[in-house]
Amino acid sequence: MAAVNPNLVFNGDCEEAFNFYQSVFGGEPSNKVRFKDMPMGQPIPESAGDKIMHVSLPIGDTILMGSDSQHVFGGPATSVGSNFSISVNAESEKEADKIFNGLAAGGKTTMPLGKAPWNAYFGMCTDKFGIEWMVNHFYEQPK
Repeated sequence: MAAVNPNLVFNGDCEEAFNFYQSVFGGEPSNKVRFKDMPMGQPIPESAGDKIMHVSLPIGDTILMGSDSQHVFGGPATSVGSNFSISVNAESEKEADKIFNGLAAGGKTTMPLGKAPWNAYFGMCTDKFGIEWMVNHFYEQPK
């Protein structure tokens, strides 16, 4: 089966966001490529050279990917974080607390962690970059 990996697009703060996600989830970002390092058919403004064209951060079996938006590739990201959310399944309530509290730091809690009707410990937050997250710990794995 093919894997599905979320790709987040930022308006210039991708590197800061991925440093933050690394502090929450651990791991090492890989495949970090800056716009200035890519052979492009279209000119990239000098101010965009150090911005991130692509970065990957392994989180469990998923790879969170990201980039900074550039006007030559369609313009700035709009409605950042409002048209999707990322769901993280923690292995324990303790791990769920750690992840949730890390992501919510500097952001906003939209639903505190607590028991959910689908046999899970669940909460929702928006991180300081405007990305919406759902954190689950299933007491029994869904079938």
